[in-house]
Amino acid sequence: MSKKNKNLAKKEAIKGFSISSIYLIYAAIFWGYPFVWLFILVFSKWKFVGSPQFVGFKNITRVLSDPLFWKTVLNVFRFMLYYIPLVLLGAMLFAIALNKLKYGKTFVTLSFLVANVSSGVAYSIMFSNLFAVNGPINKLLYNLFGVTIPWFTSPSLAMFSIALIVIWKFIGYYGLILYAGISAIPESLYEAAELDGAGGFTKFFKITLPLLNPSIVMVMVLAITLAFGIFTEPYMITGGGPMRTTLTPMMHMITTSFQRMDPTYAATMAVFVAGISFGMVWLVRKIMEREVDLV
Repeated sequence: MSKKNKNLAKKEAIKGFSISSIYLIYAAIFWGYPFVWLFILVFSKWKFVGSPQFVGFKNITRVLSDPLFWKTVLNVFRFMLYYIPLVLLGAMLFAIALNKLKYGKTFVTLSFLVANVSSGVAYSIMFSNLFAVNGPINKLLYNLFGVTIPWFTSPSLAMFSIALIVIWKFIGYYGLILYAGISAIPESLYEAAELDGAGGFTKFFKITLPLLNPSIVMVMVLAITLAFGIFTEPYMITGGGPMRTTLTPMMHMITTSFQRMDPTYAATMAVFVAGISFGMVWLVRKIMEREVDLV
């Protein structure tokens, strides 16, 4: 390499490092520092003032023996049991319908995305009134069938009701991810299948579903991440009740940190929640993820 080319490569390297250094500084301040501080808090005792005092593995053993924490984790799994199958089914139906729509795709897409960008506090208040004991939905059910449903006051129904609300928020967003995957499937594959006499169900289960694997896995990962971080809906609607059946790890951590003034224990719980969430994502990817070639 000539001296001129070496100087040019050096200048390009300096320019590239100068541009990327902005992100590196940002990451160091807003990602690196919090992670280091979190690690310190896990092995310390601190109450927002003074210096943290080293306590070893005390916080970790406390989390392992905390029945309330593990109840919140179990509540998340109950939420996922309702949320993931229903939101996947709804998002898939939305994506298929959007793919077959000839006119008004933009309007339909924006209409569904309105829910996704809506304020969590605002729609939580709206749904708490809609599903109230004397709300319009129960009045309609009573007029039609003579029954009312304790949506948020029954321990067995409260988390299911929360899941329905979150599904309303994210069904359009997940549906667009699946729609993008469907749009990327070559039409020639369907045409070849039709020549072989394949029907609609055969094409869906043999072509669409397998080739949508990356999109489905992505939706699953997003849904799992959301489940472990859910806060606004149960906090605003049920406050964690009834009988703590809708209490989530995020609610427990915030209460522990700011009401009980124990941020180090809350930080330790956050590490456990992150680890469980990561394990779930890894497991889903390990079981479901397949290599897909659309060419």
